[in-house]
This record gives sequence, structure tokens and C-alpha cells, in this order.
Amino acid sequence: MNRPIVVSDMDGTLTTAETWRGVHQWIRANYPSAAARWFIGIRLPMVVLARSGVLNKERFRARWLEDQTRLLRGVAREQLEAMGEWVVEHHLWPARRVAAVAAVQAAHAAACAVDASSELVLATGGYQPIASAFARRLGASAALGTPFELHDGRATGRLAAITQSGDEKARAVRSYAAGGRILAAFGDTAADIPLLALAERAVAVAPDRALAQECARLGWERLG
Repeated sequence: MNRPIVVSDMDGTLTTAETWRGVHQWIRANYPSAAARWFIGIRLPMVVLARSGVLNKERFRARWLEDQTRLLRGVAREQLEAMGEWVVEHHLWPARRVAAVAAVQAAHAAACAVDASSELVLATGGYQPIASAFARRLGASAALGTPFELHDGRATGRLAAITQSGDEKARAVRSYAAGGRILAAFGDTAADIPLLALAERAVAVAPDRALAQECARLGWERLG
């Protein structure tokens, strides 16, 4: 490819809503089951441990995504795409960080003014259909999310790749850039540090404590 890119994380960076909540609402409405009904309740103790730092937050989020994927076993590809559109339209986009969305789009516009081939890329640990739907709203030409494993056009209940978060997300972006310049990157947590470190301009959006400390140390920009 070798084109310059501007890249942004999604959850927490471009929207304050949590993707998994939108997914859960969609599952409960369209594919109700006992497992879906009790999914959150039986995991609340682990949520408390993750928030308190006893459990590694990145590993916890990855496990949560894997577990939620099992609730989608048997769902057709078309329905997964419909889920992506629904979650973005009703859950993520209404809770978007307007200033952050504008900043990402402005960074892309500035890049295009210099090189018309510049791309805007969304990189997220969320499901690929949701990433793709959000990317369309954002005006991004590509979305790097976590794909479902499919068999005969239906979800097997497993993921087709490692969750795109932390180091994996940075590797996916570096691979997509294929040697091209990463002009700007936007993220919100310490997990996004590897991604931000790839860019010529790093922007932390409403950063958590660890990312804020890294911003102060390296002179990265802060938004909010």
C-alpha cells in the first residue's frame, strides 16, 4: 500500500459507549437465551476485580469478547452485519465524542491536502462488523477489527483471530500501513500506547492515568 494513514481507536476514543453493552442488547432482543440472560450477572465479580486492578484489564476484555462470541453461534453473516449497523446507529454513534471525531477527521483532511492518497483507518478490538459500520460513519476507508470465525456463512461461536488490542492492534496497523507513514494516531488508554508510538503525531483522548503519564513523559498531545 505505502500510503500515509491516520488511525484511531474506537471505544473510549471516539465514543463513550461500551460496545459490548450494545452487542448484549442486540443479542437479548434477537437471539434470547438463558446464557444471554445470565451473561452479565455471573461475570460481575470479575468486573470488580478487573476495575480494581486484580485482573489484567486487557486479558479480561479479551476473555469477555470471546465469551460473548459464543452467544452468537449459528448467527448468519448477514445478521452479524445487521448487528454491526444496529450497535453503531443506536449505541455507539449517539454517544460519540464529537470533538474527538472532528479532530480525527481534521487530521485526515490535512493529510489529504498534502497527499490525496492518505487514508483514515479505524483500529479496534471490537467485532469486525461493528468496526466496519463505525468506519463508514466516520468516513474511514478501512476498519481493522476482530473477525468472527464462520462456517458455511454462520458464526461458529469463536473468533477467527486474536483480539485486536494492545500490541496486536499496533501490529495490525503496521501491517496495513506496509511501510507507509503513520501520520497521526488517536487512543484513550495505556493499551493504545503501542499504537500511538507508531505515529508521527500521537493524540490521547480523555486518557487514563497510565496514558496521561506517558503523554507527559513523551510530549504527546491530549484532547479532553
